[in-house]
Parts: sequence; C-alpha cells; structure tokens
Amino acid sequence: MRIAVLDIGGTSIKSGVWDGQALSELAEQDTCAWEGGAKLMERAAGILEGYAPFDAIGISTAGQVDTEQGSIYYANDNIPGYTGMEVRRILEERFQVPVTVENDVNAAALGEGQFGAGQGTEDFLCLTYGTGVGGAIVAGGKVCTGSSWSAGSFGGIVIHPEEIDLNVEFSGCYEKCASATALVKRASAVDPQLGSGRAVFAAFDRPEVRQVVDGWIGEIVYGLITLVHIFNPSRIVLGGGVMAQPYVLEQVRERLAAGISPGFRGVEIVTAKLGNQAGMMGAAYQAAERLKEG
Repeated sequence: MRIAVLDIGGTSIKSGVWDGQALSELAEQDTCAWEGGAKLMERAAGILEGYAPFDAIGISTAGQVDTEQGSIYYANDNIPGYTGMEVRRILEERFQVPVTVENDVNAAALGEGQFGAGQGTEDFLCLTYGTGVGGAIVAGGKVCTGSSWSAGSFGGIVIHPEEIDLNVEFSGCYEKCASATALVKRASAVDPQLGSGRAVFAAFDRPEVRQVVDGWIGEIVYGLITLVHIFNPSRIVLGGGVMAQPYVLEQVRERLAAGISPGFRGVEIVTAKLGNQAGMMGAAYQAAERLKEG
C-alpha cells in the first residue's frame, strides 16, 4: 500500500506517504493561499506528482468539506475561490486513483482516534486551540458531520453573551476567549513583548502573567463544561501547542471536575499525541479504508 497524503492549511501544505504503518517522505511548503483555489489545486497536484506512483490519495484540508462529493462546501476568504472546488474529481481525473477529502480538524480527530490519544474509545470529542478553536465529534468511530458538514464548530459556543456584537463574527464566543490567539491578546495587554504562546509560558513565573494564563484557562473550562453536559463523552482530546503545557492540562482537569455534575466526572481529559501529523494520518486512514472497500 502506498498512499500519498496532503494536509492543506491556510499557511502551509504538509505532505507525505503512508505505507499502512507510518508516514515517510515528509515535506512542507507554503500554501500561497492568496493566489486562490485554482492555483492551490495546481500546487497540490504538483506536490502529488513528486510521490507517484501511488494507490490512493488522502486529503486533509481547511474549509468545510462535503465528504460525499469530495468538494469544498465553504471556505472563507483566506483561500479565495476555494468554495465549491471539486477536489476529489480534479485529482481522480488527473491521477486515476481513489481520492478522499476531509476537513482538517475532522481528519486530525480520525488520526488521533486510530493512532493517537483517542485509541480505545469510539466516542470522543477533539478540540484544537490555535488561531481559533476547532472541534470534531467522533461517535462510533466516525466523524459526525452535521447537515452542512460543519458539526463540531465549538468555537461558536456563546460563553459571554454580554459581549456579543452582531456585526463581529464570534464575538462573545469560545473562539474569541479560549483560543491561543485570545491568550496572546490578554498577555500582550500586560506586556507587549508577550507576542506568542511560547513567550507567554517562558514568562509564566511572573505573577501577572500567571494571572493571565489562569484567566484564560477559566475560559477553556467554561466551554468544556457545556460540551461535557451535552455530549457526555468518555474522553476529550485537547490539541494545539499551548496544550502541551503540563500546568494547563492539570488546571483544566481540576477545574472541569469541579464545574460539572457528579454523574459526568468520568470523562477523561487528555492531550493530543500526534502533533502536526494528526491530519495527515487521519487522511491516510480514510484513503486506506476506501481502498479496502474497493
């Protein structure tokens, strides 16, 4: 088995080959998203040419993905002209092999479920904290997509209704308050030099910085309390570079346990294991399953 895999993000395209056991021939290059969807597909095809021959292609990509058609249901202006792009058709016609296409957060959840922190349970939630807050719902080992391929958009949970401005997307919502971007915004208001998550945690010993981090962790927990009571998951996988901080995980577990009903306290809170390869591994898994189905 030789599956070519792409993980298409707004900033970079990660690529590699899956042999059924591991990823190899890993590479990464700029997406050049501003050039638009058509140019992006040319770039993706060019990368795939470098891996030929292969038996199938697995694609993890930014945007809402119609997995039945293998097309982009919706993508914002970060990649102009990407909405409606028939990714599967374009690549199957060019390479004459089966192609699967999945949203990047859903693909990461599948990767964690099959090979990482989600192993051992078929029902879990996966959240990533980065520029925004991404989410995925896995039930029975499969991703729940929703009616318009958007289920798991946990960044839209309202946690501060008093801050809602109908002219500002996600105002008062989880994404604006609990993302890594939100942490940096809080910290840079205290010290303009704290312009990244790495810088924030490097200065963690400063009382005023620790206070910022503690306030941000509180925002994370507010959203998780809601999700635990709605979905009653056996496990929640937390991803994103900021979640690698032991203090963050410890505090999330402690505060969440205190904030949820006793009947829900069996939920496990774990950090993602696969890092930036999760999306590629999930895409590889999907493509391998399609090959098995013939």
